[in-house]
Parts: sequence; structure tokens; C-alpha cells
Amino acid sequence: VQLQASGGGLVEAGGSLRLSCAASGRTFSNYNMGWFRQAPGKEREFVAVIAWSGGGTHYADSVKGRFTISRDNAKNTAYLQMNSLKPEDTAVYYCATVLSAGAWTSIYEYDYWGQGTQVTVSS
Repeated sequence: VQLQASGGGLVEAGGSLRLSCAASGRTFSNYNMGWFRQAPGKEREFVAVIAWSGGGTHYADSVKGRFTISRDNAKNTAYLQMNSLKPEDTAVYYCATVLSAGAWTSIYEYDYWGQGTQVTVSS
């Protein structure tokens, strides 16, 4: 699976962005999709995941209630709607796929990764 993340940018605190992750190469609908982020000097951390069917989602506590993950299997695309952004949300955001069962919160569970898109939130 090839993944292309887009939609990042510079936004003021309290603003919104929507990230997209376009997939190609294999059957997108077979894969659960996750979003991770990595701030400078920090480890990559889990943000959100959505099941292959779109029927199940899970969020990191730090983004719960502000971010929404979704997917459109007909378009081979997953999304991350980010509202009420905070400066601490500043990071490179990555999308990734996972096929196997699991908690889906560890980077080691994921099979394929996109290249990342920068999100910068100014205070």
C-alpha cells in the first residue's frame, strides 16, 4: 500500500485543519487506518485509528473530543478532522495501515506508512 498524506499547514490556536491520506496499490478497504504524530525531539505517538469498515474508532486522550477520524473506502482515503487546535498539536502527522488484530496504538503494529504532513499551530 502506498500512502500519501496531505492537508497540513500553519493555523492559529483554536483553528481547524483536515488531513487526508490517499491510498493506492492494494485493497484499501481491507486495512485499518491510523494517524500518528511526531513532534521535534519526541517519539512518534498514536493519535487515532479507524477500523477497515469505519465502524470502530479509537483516540488518544490528548485529542479526544477535538479530532475525528473517518474514511471513505470508495475514494481510498482516510481523514483526520482536527478542531480546537492547540500549540501542543504541532507535529508531523503520519498515516499508516494495519492489517492484523491488536490494540493499534503502537507504531510496531503498522505495516505501511505515508510520508507525513507538517501541522503547525501558533499561539
